[in-house]
Amino acid sequence: MHHTLVAVFDNRTDAQSAYDQLLSSGFSRTSVRLSEAHAATPEGIGSSVKHFFQDLFGDEHRHHASRYEGALARGQHVVTLSADSLPDVERAADVVEAFGPVDIDEHSDGAGTAGVLRTGAGSRQGATPGAAPSSQSAAGQSQGAASGASMQRDMSASTASATIPVVEEQLRVGKREVQRGGMRIFSRVVETPVHETIDLREEHVDVQRRKVDLPISPSDAAAFREQTIEMRESAEEAVVEKSARITEEVSIGKQVSERQQQIDDTVRHTEVDVERLDAGAGMRDDDSYYREHFRLTYGASGGVYDDYAPAYLYGSQIAGSGRYTGRQWDEIEPELRTDWEARHGGVSTWEKMKSAVRHGWERMMGKHGA
Repeated sequence: MHHTLVAVFDNRTDAQSAYDQLLSSGFSRTSVRLSEAHAATPEGIGSSVKHFFQDLFGDEHRHHASRYEGALARGQHVVTLSADSLPDVERAADVVEAFGPVDIDEHSDGAGTAGVLRTGAGSRQGATPGAAPSSQSAAGQSQGAASGASMQRDMSASTASATIPVVEEQLRVGKREVQRGGMRIFSRVVETPVHETIDLREEHVDVQRRKVDLPISPSDAAAFREQTIEMRESAEEAVVEKSARITEEVSIGKQVSERQQQIDDTVRHTEVDVERLDAGAGMRDDDSYYREHFRLTYGASGGVYDDYAPAYLYGSQIAGSGRYTGRQWDEIEPELRTDWEARHGGVSTWEKMKSAVRHGWERMMGKHGA
């Protein structure tokens, strides 16, 4: 969808500054144009914008188009921008606002005026009825006045209205990841005393002397030679050797499982009831009538009229809303009970008040011939 922004300025300095800033903000020269309104030819930008306003507002609201055409005729310079997306037009409007376009409504008496107009599907405010040409939809024209008088909102004159929004909650169920603890494994060295017993053998050299008295035989002549005899001692000693072996493995990991959880909640919405208000005298007559009905029906019970007045009023309101036209009391009572309890914070006074509610409902239905 094509979107267009039109801004009118009283002096060339502001218009040129707005034009230069749009180019600095990334908009191309082919999409931004600066023209002098008084110098525009019938086929130029001034005439095109005038025709645009005439097409936008239509014959039914011709006075709105005339207001814009008059503003352009009295203005000095016009800055226009064309874009394919609404965000680009919105960004351009923020740039242009800084240079002070003039509020058309404030100057509709004829003193040189200017304004900013954004058109195209998806803008922020609906167009005036009867102003939606097929070539360029104005169903979403936006003329915001968010910062001073830089944006123009053109609404139907002499129109007073008030709006009650109808609100409805919607439940969206999603999921998110949360930490639920976990496991950590670590190793440490533990020393354990070990006691073992081993037998060790030792050898000791024993030298003994003894006396003898024997003659030397000729064969023992070598006894007078020098000689040496050695015998060494030996002993066993303990040798300690350690070896490590893996006896167990401890692993850590995660197992993923899925489960379903049923979500039970409540969502709220508002309902708007429409009631036709009678004239002041009629309302006073209703109050007098209900007071008399209370005196005759509930007066002996010790209650007060102010306790029952909301029930009479509630009955007349639901009858006047038109939601239950053509239905019988016994059919709608369960719905009314639920609504009554919701309005009173869940406190159930329905059994006490339902006769007064029904009387107000039947009286109003009788008035309207239902």
